[in-house]
Amino acid sequence: MPKIVAVINSKGGTGKTTTVTNIAYHLHQAGESVLLVDIDPQGSSAAWAAQNDHGVTVIQLGEQINRDLPKFTAGYDWVFIDCPPQMAKLAGKAIRAADIALIPTTPSPYDVWACEDMVDLVKAKMEATSDKFKAAFVITMNIKNTNLSNEIQEALDEFELPAFKSRITRSVIFPELTKDGVGVSSLSKKHPQATEIRQIVEELKELASV
Repeated sequence: MPKIVAVINSKGGTGKTTTVTNIAYHLHQAGESVLLVDIDPQGSSAAWAAQNDHGVTVIQLGEQINRDLPKFTAGYDWVFIDCPPQMAKLAGKAIRAADIALIPTTPSPYDVWACEDMVDLVKAKMEATSDKFKAAFVITMNIKNTNLSNEIQEALDEFELPAFKSRITRSVIFPELTKDGVGVSSLSKKHPQATEIRQIVEELKELASV
């Protein structure tokens, strides 16, 4: 059975699609079979995939995701769901279908505050599954050595959910590679952003194994 990961945030502009496409791309490059399900009406993940035949399978589903998703998941190691912002009902359906939720957020108080409704949905499923359902924050667009970057962990701690130690740094390399339909794992393993994604994938695997 694949691990199903919903990547969610009710606020736009948090790097949600950048996060999920780069994780999916990295896992595929590492030899794992990956399905990326785009349920965002904007279709950003699907548009990314259309730019390059990189081997990551991307499909688009909608309101009937809980009914339709099982038709496509057989044979995959990982299934990622790219959820839309500002559509809590659809994100809620993705959470019900998933084993894990990742919540990307920038180191901004506004983005952290906007996570509250998603956290409530996540905690409700954790309670319903006796904590078998897992969740974590992923800090994106991080600017190193700033007060805000250093203080963001304290704000996230109030939600009582873990945050990955690895962070995704704000960098023009992400949009530059997005237009080519690839991820930062196409670069040298020593590239800073490729290293960040690799470390985030390692933390995801650890979370999935708990």
